[in-house]
Amino acid sequence: MNITDADQLVEFLLPAVLNAGRIEMHHFTTGVKIEQKADKSPVTVADREAEAIIVEALARAASTIPVVAEEAAAAGVLPPPSETFFLVDALDGTHGFVRGKPEFSVNIALIRNSRPVFGMVYGPASGRLFVTKSDGKSYGAELSPDADEGAVKRLRWSKLTSRVPDRDQLLAFNSRSSGAVSLEFLDQLGVKEARPLGSSLKFCMIANGEGDLYARFGDTCEWDTAAGQAILEAAGGTVTTIDGVALRYGKAQDKYLNPHFVAWGRAPLLTKASLEGAKWVVPSKSL
Repeated sequence: MNITDADQLVEFLLPAVLNAGRIEMHHFTTGVKIEQKADKSPVTVADREAEAIIVEALARAASTIPVVAEEAAAAGVLPPPSETFFLVDALDGTHGFVRGKPEFSVNIALIRNSRPVFGMVYGPASGRLFVTKSDGKSYGAELSPDADEGAVKRLRWSKLTSRVPDRDQLLAFNSRSSGAVSLEFLDQLGVKEARPLGSSLKFCMIANGEGDLYARFGDTCEWDTAAGQAILEAAGGTVTTIDGVALRYGKAQDKYLNPHFVAWGRAPLLTKASLEGAKWVVPSKSL
């Protein structure tokens, strides 16, 4: 079996995603044991258990397509580079997870020729589910991680459409670790409100018309952003590097690290010319 059709992927992967969500909620409500990876970032049993479930499901869905998964990558287990591969972050938002923030998510993306062509993001604590479908659009639904088979079959999808930005009332979502540079960027845009929010749910809420942009000047990896980018772009948005180039995937030579980027609800609100001399522009080596 080698499923790559978006509708079929959603149907096949949803039970595993719900199972991963149940495990995460169990650890979230009963206590989280924290360990530290080589890069000093936190990891929990929930991260590893959820990833094992998702990777096993992908092996059954598309056995010939390699999987790049966060915890496996941290352990040095990576497949050879490929033009087509899955990216998995089975528990995105671990920092918030260990601090009791209910903003973590399960992320699965399919990459083809450097672009995310399928995305699935699930927030177990909120029950919010976001996917791309075979018609090239993105959709949202609500589903508890404890939902039975009947509830899954009765799932009601709503098409996502990002909103046209009002330059006088811009709302941004921020990572909870946003620094001064991000704030300077938002200030140049005249953003009226910036809400802190963990995980890739930021992309999905922009896709659903609940905000206008998300600027990230800190470190991220491809598995952090790919699923959310697929969902946002299918809803009318764009994701670019700071200098306006589309955010691309498959950078194995760079350990799958992302450059700094902005997720926009529609087209970018800053032109390349407007970037010249801006005090928040980072050195070109970070772009």
